[in-house]
Amino acid sequence: MRPGGQVPYGHPAPPPPPPDPRQRHAYPPQWQPPRPRSGGAGAIVGGILGVVALLFVGLVVMGAVAKNSRRSDPVSPVAIPPLPTFLDSRPSYTPTAEPRRTTASSDISEDTIAPPARVRTLNTSLDNNTLYRAGGLPRVNCPAGSASIYSHSQLKALILKTSRCMDRGWSQIMRKQGMNWRPPGYALTATKGRGACGDFPSPGSMVPYYCPRNTTIYASTRAMVRGVGDSGGYGSITDWHGGVISMMAHEYGHHVQQLSGLSDTWWQKSLRSSSRSGKLALSRRFELQATCFGAMFMRSVAASYPVTPARRNTLYYFYSRVGDWPGYPRDHGSPANNNRWFRQGYEKNKAFQCNTWLAPSSSTS
Repeated sequence: MRPGGQVPYGHPAPPPPPPDPRQRHAYPPQWQPPRPRSGGAGAIVGGILGVVALLFVGLVVMGAVAKNSRRSDPVSPVAIPPLPTFLDSRPSYTPTAEPRRTTASSDISEDTIAPPARVRTLNTSLDNNTLYRAGGLPRVNCPAGSASIYSHSQLKALILKTSRCMDRGWSQIMRKQGMNWRPPGYALTATKGRGACGDFPSPGSMVPYYCPRNTTIYASTRAMVRGVGDSGGYGSITDWHGGVISMMAHEYGHHVQQLSGLSDTWWQKSLRSSSRSGKLALSRRFELQATCFGAMFMRSVAASYPVTPARRNTLYYFYSRVGDWPGYPRDHGSPANNNRWFRQGYEKNKAFQCNTWLAPSSSTS
C-alpha cells in the first residue's frame, strides 16, 4: 500500500529475448580420451588411469549438480504450520457501517449470501487472524465465455461478472466466521481516470489497484492489457482472459484483507518499522498473500470457468512472469515467489495456507 492508499500489483516481466540461432546447436564437443602413442605400455596404463580419474570427477560433478537442482526448485510448496489456537486476548475488530452498494454488485440477491453468524470477538492479527479458520472457497459456478481482453466492453463485463462470483465464494466463508462482509466497488475505464486514491492507473504504471478508502478496485482495461510506456501489459504474457481475471482476484484479495483486519494490522506494523528494508519485507508478505487468495478463487471456479489443466499451467507461467523487476521497488515479491504463492493458493485452497506471515523469508523475498 502506498502512502496515498493504493494497493497495486507488480509489473509483468519484459518478454524473453528471441533465441539466438547461432546457439541452437552450441553443445560442447564430447570429450574423447587421447590415443596412446605406439610402443609404450606405461603410456597405455597412464591413459587408462586418466580416463578412470576423469570419469570419477564427472560423476561427482553430476551428483552435485543434481543435488543443487533439487534444492533450488522455484515452485515447491510452502510449509505452513497447522491452524494455530485462537486467543480471545488478541485485538478485536469492530466492522464499520456498511456503505451503500455499488451498481456493480447491486444484483446480488440475499439468498446467494450466507446469513451473518453470531457476533464474536475477531482476531485481526497477521499470524493468527480469524480469517484463517474459514477453510477453502466453495465451488462456484462461473462460466467466463470467450470474451476478448482487447475489447473494453467485453473485458469490463467479464470483470463485473466474475466479481459477483468472488462475492458468492468469499461472503459465504467470511460471514460464517462472524465477519461483516460487503462487496467492493469497481471503477473500470478504457483509458484512465481519477478516484479516491488518485489517478488510475498510476502515472507510468499499467496495473489495477485497490483503494481501501472507499473499498473500490480501479483499473484501466487498455493499460492492463496493452501496457503503458516501458511497462508491458498482461496481454504480452497471455491473451487468455484468465490472466487478467486472476489479477482482479488478487485485488479482491486486498478487499478480503481489508474486511478481516489484516490490512490495518499490516499498515500499523509497517508504520512502526524503522527501516526501508523492513517495510518492503512486510509489503511483500502482504502482496503475496493477496496473490494466494486470488489463486483460491481461480481454483473455486476451475470446473465452470473453466480452468483446464492446460489453462492452469498458463496461470502458473503467468505468475512466473510478474513481480519485482530491476528498476522497481522490491515490494511485491520475486517472480519465482509470485509463482510459488499462486500455486500454494490454487493447490491447497485453504485460507490458513495463505498465511505468508508465518512463512520463511526465502519464500517471501
